[in-house]
Amino acid sequence: MEQKTRAGHTGTGPGAITPDGCAVELYARLPAGQEPDIVAAAVPAGARILELGSGAGRVTHALVERGFTVTAVDESPEMLERVRGARTICSPIEDLELSETFDVVMLASFLVHTADAGLRQRLLRTCARHVAPGGCVLIQREGEDFHTNVPRERVDPAGFTVRILAVEAVGDGVNEVHAEYVFPDATWTQTFRSRPLTRGQFEEALAQAGLEVDKYLTPDGIWVRAVPAAVPADREGGVEKDAGER
Repeated sequence: MEQKTRAGHTGTGPGAITPDGCAVELYARLPAGQEPDIVAAAVPAGARILELGSGAGRVTHALVERGFTVTAVDESPEMLERVRGARTICSPIEDLELSETFDVVMLASFLVHTADAGLRQRLLRTCARHVAPGGCVLIQREGEDFHTNVPRERVDPAGFTVRILAVEAVGDGVNEVHAEYVFPDATWTQTFRSRPLTRGQFEEALAQAGLEVDKYLTPDGIWVRAVPAAVPADREGGVEKDAGER
């Protein structure tokens, strides 16, 4: 099955394919990995988490099991049908407008590396407007060698193989990534577009959305905890004081 629904994003394999090339059945099978442990170590126990781009609940379910209250957001109803134990909201992340804030907002799955810089800002602004005072935003970045250590493969202990087959430049600093997931009974492929970001570029994108890095949570810099940027005293209330008021 193949469905091309977004420029540069395609997927093949059994079952439904989402607009960004993700196979629902594949993502329902993938294990949570270390992500829930990283999250649990970075935020208060029992925190209310807004998970943006939850997919089929790969990380959601593990967070719920650890006692977090999770609101899972995804644009794919087929993905959200697989989510259990969490409130679900079907919406594009960039359009999300909830009348509430959360202790933690998560933007994982390398979504911050979207090829569209304007979309990146809309994603980060969604994070910023939904994080509660004193809360944080957890963001997953690509590793430093994500686009250069190619081809590569990883055999998961669960019994499947993940391969990054190729990375091809398509212009304007954007790459097209070709991935393959091989299980004993099925194979899925996914092609998606990604824009590599240096730490400086990443932090500048955060600043434009009113966020700043609080801590890089992992030695490789892949997981980051961000917080609302501090407002300078001379700009409080949105009005800069003139020289005579300082």
